[in-house]
Amino acid sequence: MDKILTIDGPSASGKGSLTRAIATALNFNVLDSGLLYRAYAYFYEKGVTTNHIGKKIQGLSFRFNSGDVQVFDDMKEITSLLRSENTAKAASALSSQKETRKNLLDIQRSFYNGNGLVADGRDMGTVVFPNARLKIFLTASSEVRAKRRYIELQNRGQEVNMRDLIEDIEERDLRDRTRTLSPLIPAEDSIVIDSSSLSLDEVLSFTKKLAKKEFDK
Repeated sequence: MDKILTIDGPSASGKGSLTRAIATALNFNVLDSGLLYRAYAYFYEKGVTTNHIGKKIQGLSFRFNSGDVQVFDDMKEITSLLRSENTAKAASALSSQKETRKNLLDIQRSFYNGNGLVADGRDMGTVVFPNARLKIFLTASSEVRAKRRYIELQNRGQEVNMRDLIEDIEERDLRDRTRTLSPLIPAEDSIVIDSSSLSLDEVLSFTKKLAKKEFDK
């Protein structure tokens, strides 16, 4: 099996923070699949046809530096644009379409170069990397996830409403779980972690132990 750790789970479950932290600890590359779908939505909203979006995304530069993923389009950083709530909603809607997922599948797999990869998403362990050595499904209550997202967006200077965030997260969860194509479900061989009452450090510590056991074989 490939030297890959997948981290799947619903929106705002802490996947991104855990992915970046464990990738730094293991010195693995990072695949933030959510950013790929947001990039897809970004170009779609700009009027790029679906036949050409894949090539546009391949032309982006994804840089994992200092524990964060930055995205550049022709030397212009577009990370903040991709992480906006409007782009997130557009990406969520587009992700349910077969054409979108087909266009991004090989691009996602290309992030693995043989030296180790932490892949963050919703179907990393079930569809994109079914042979990954270690699979984690990270979840938390909708209220806890909404609070985390609220703090995150506030820190970016964005105006948000807690009740709206909870409703949005619950609607997105339902849409992700019930969609026909790549529904949000744990892989049969994944380890489920509920982080509702756990800090990032506690989740990271547990994940490090799992990774050490698996990748030090």
